Amino acid sequence: MFHLVVLIVSLFLTKVFAQSFTITVNGTSSHPIPKTLYGWMWESGDGGLYAELLQNRAFQQVTPNTAAALNAWSTVNGASIVVVNNTASLSSALPNSLKVAIPATATGPIGVSNSGFFGINVNASWTYNGSFYYKVPSGSNVKGAFTASLKSSTGAVLASTTVGINPAATDWAQVAFKLTPRTNPADTNNVFSVTVDGADNAGQTFYFAFFSLFPPTYKNRPNGMRIDLAEVLAETQPGFFRYPGGNNLGETIAGRWNWRNTVGPLIDRPGRLGDWSYINTDGIGLKEYLDFLEDVGMPSIMAIWAGYALNKESAPEDQLAQYIQEAADQINFVIGDPAKSSAAALRASLGHPAPYPLTCVEVGNEDFFAADTYSAYRWHDFVGNLSIQFPQIQFMATTHVNSPRLTPKPAMYDLHVYDSPTWFVQNAFYYDGFARDGTKYFEGEYAAYKSLNGTRVTWPTVAGSVAEAAFLTGLERNADIVFAASYAPLLQNIASYQWHPDLIAFDTKSVFRSTSFYVQKMFSLNKGDVYLPSTLPSKAGSVFWSVTRRLATNELLIKIANANTTTATLTFNLPYKTISSTGTATILTGGQDVSNLPTSSNTVVPTTATFKPAKTFTYTAGAWSVHVLSFVAS
Repeated sequence: MFHLVVLIVSLFLTKVFAQSFTITVNGTSSHPIPKTLYGWMWESGDGGLYAELLQNRAFQQVTPNTAAALNAWSTVNGASIVVVNNTASLSSALPNSLKVAIPATATGPIGVSNSGFFGINVNASWTYNGSFYYKVPSGSNVKGAFTASLKSSTGAVLASTTVGINPAATDWAQVAFKLTPRTNPADTNNVFSVTVDGADNAGQTFYFAFFSLFPPTYKNRPNGMRIDLAEVLAETQPGFFRYPGGNNLGETIAGRWNWRNTVGPLIDRPGRLGDWSYINTDGIGLKEYLDFLEDVGMPSIMAIWAGYALNKESAPEDQLAQYIQEAADQINFVIGDPAKSSAAALRASLGHPAPYPLTCVEVGNEDFFAADTYSAYRWHDFVGNLSIQFPQIQFMATTHVNSPRLTPKPAMYDLHVYDSPTWFVQNAFYYDGFARDGTKYFEGEYAAYKSLNGTRVTWPTVAGSVAEAAFLTGLERNADIVFAASYAPLLQNIASYQWHPDLIAFDTKSVFRSTSFYVQKMFSLNKGDVYLPSTLPSKAGSVFWSVTRRLATNELLIKIANANTTTATLTFNLPYKTISSTGTATILTGGQDVSNLPTSSNTVVPTTATFKPAKTFTYTAGAWSVHVLSFVAS
């Protein structure tokens, strides 16, 4: 992910006196709040949301006969292991396999182990589904059984099962098994192993391919998602899911995200090098994305690769036809008629004959990095062709707005900003001056990634999160043209990450919600249906608010962000005759530099309190705080 960074021009100017505001609310709405306003941006690979537990499971995109090809794999009891491609492969997509040679002097259990993605979470209440492929050279004298195990860091066997070895398996054979741990280990420094009896198989050779081990998954989907991460995403009732990324669309033209390589049998998916220097197995592919969206109830914002790779290479115009056809087939896989499209027929053959919902299609990502080719021919050729085939679809541009101008005129733009808390506060009115000419905007990536003094932060801070909330009040005020927004990046494995801060951190076993996650959740769960104009905040101030309404319940939802070191007193004048005697306030507050850390993940969490609303009422917002006030008014 290459990020647009806007220069910090100033620091907060904090006031040394209490602030007071009088706010008159208009009972007539100015515009609806889009149901898609708050959602998720996806740009990750394996080892997180995708529940597969084994790293480097199929030796994809590695160089045989190198130590690096054995990433996450180790020998057990002296077996000789090497990744090779000199034997008939499991599939054309997976040319590599693991050669395991048993020494002639071997005794006892011997074989290989996998350390997972920085450990393996072993839970005695779960049953794990495992499998692998194997074969043996012709004339082998192998015997006995494979033992598949989960073991602790001390070598204790947590779960184990045996699968008979077929000495005639000179072609690839798959074995499947289940593992049910007997106890919960003390930590997650656990490994998965496959061994044979050394004495019975001394001097023999085995080839293995495509290992897999899954815990229970979200909604029990085969090849599905990690339950706790999926549940955290679902708990915000997200309005959309943007996939497959982001700059994960492709580091090179040859290594671009190609939907055809991500659907169908897993052994037919070659994987690719992702843009964060790790291998994507593409086990979470186009259909897995779509099924996950369906399970959570998230509308879909889908990106297509648009002829530009992050190595700064743009495909020449005379070579675009094949990529435009790839994009058309990708869209047809999602929404096409199986009777008219082979891509849609493939979707139907995979168990989903009905089309999936699709909100819009994003043409590339951050194409301001190649604005010359985007404006000269890539946008024009992609959208010009695809809009004829899909007149019902809106296509979204990824360059700077009107710079340069694009033909045809975009219906939507995706804007990204990573900057200081100061920037987000000072730009709460960013969209107010945009033309109302039918163009819609997606704040596709945003984050306060610096502290108040301008230094980079590892975890979201209270100051950054409150500043983001101030910015979001401006998105609600401009929701007639801003239809969606998502913090980015979304997920951060604390054992290995390339960008910080991120919205949700996790390790092998646990999930850690940041202060910015709670802001996004508070706004998402309290969007309302319509926006009610009110007295505007000061553009130069540090206290901001937004008023929306739920029509079915007559709930008034007032969001307040106080990005200041002093208390703010807000007096609201309401146009309603009947107002409930009690309201609920959800509050997030803390020290300006405080973060939720993996070691103290609940330092700053939302709290609830009651207050007394009235036709005119006063509410106090403490320093560095975000509030959602909810009460009935009619």
